[in-house]
Amino acid sequence: RLGGCVRRSHYGFFFGFFSVRYLAKLSSVGSIRDEETCERLRGLIQRQVQICKRSVEVMDAVRRGAQLAIDECQFQFRNRRWNCSTLETMPVFGKVVTQGTREAAFVYAISAASVAFAVTRACSSGELEKCGCDHNVHGVSPEGFQWSGCSDNIAYGVAFSQSFVDVRERSKGQSSSRALMNLHNNEAGRKAILSHMRVECKCHGVSGSCEVKTCWKAMPPFRKVGNVIKEKFDGATEVEQRKVGSTKVLVPRNSQFKPHTDEDLVYLDPSPDFCDYDPRTPGMLGTVGRQCNRTSKAIDGCELMCCGRGFQTQEVEVVDRCSCKFHWCCYVKCKQCRKMVEMHTCR
Repeated sequence: RLGGCVRRSHYGFFFGFFSVRYLAKLSSVGSIRDEETCERLRGLIQRQVQICKRSVEVMDAVRRGAQLAIDECQFQFRNRRWNCSTLETMPVFGKVVTQGTREAAFVYAISAASVAFAVTRACSSGELEKCGCDHNVHGVSPEGFQWSGCSDNIAYGVAFSQSFVDVRERSKGQSSSRALMNLHNNEAGRKAILSHMRVECKCHGVSGSCEVKTCWKAMPPFRKVGNVIKEKFDGATEVEQRKVGSTKVLVPRNSQFKPHTDEDLVYLDPSPDFCDYDPRTPGMLGTVGRQCNRTSKAIDGCELMCCGRGFQTQEVEVVDRCSCKFHWCCYVKCKQCRKMVEMHTCR
């Protein structure tokens, strides 16, 4: 653990959040190429193993999606007390996400989204025999351009994510409040992609004129998806389970709040303050040793990040690229410049 963050010492993936409780890190499995590999994946329930065996060719994309979710989580939370640090054990984020907190809501959402994204990308790139481009997008649009090219087959990616990621919650039945929370946030994550699909176009004509324009539908960059889900995290709704007729649903705990939408994140339990290391709670690493911003009043500022414990300052040498020049043709050559900067870390 360095500076409040556990470093991944190997290529760690999770298949969880298919359920978060049983994240499996594939440190010893380089690729998922046969049905026997599916049997060895830790943390999968039997129905997920069956899906893996039926869709072995898709599973490498799922694995890439898992890493994508970890990386995006750590980027989005890099300046917060809980910074999405991973552990060498299961679940990879420790017990932090086994509680019904906003952090768990984010992790479920980003995980479901990342699987849909990675599988869709694999379809479009021609990796998979089961799917390809979305051929339902064709003809001439109402705006007058020709649908052509390879539209991202987001329908296939979302459907696979729903079947594989959600199966653990559905296998338990949807009566528990936590299962309802997880399923809702899974779907909210996928909708962060669906709601931000975009049209990309290419012009054809003499000297680059746009006499003919062909267009296709494309997913947003995953960083955009992460930004959207992080915004939903910031505005997440605390909910509780109630029975409406014969159906159990989640409703805002505070009746004065407006009902959440399908795109919002929901949570059941308040988050801990994440200030102190708790050996009884894996993943609760505290903020001792974390870098902070001395001049910021936000959560990355030393006052909030360090939970009032104070911070220490030291001068450290950093090496940056500088005096970069472009050389024909075609590379950029830079010098290495050394300078001393102040670094602030929490006590």
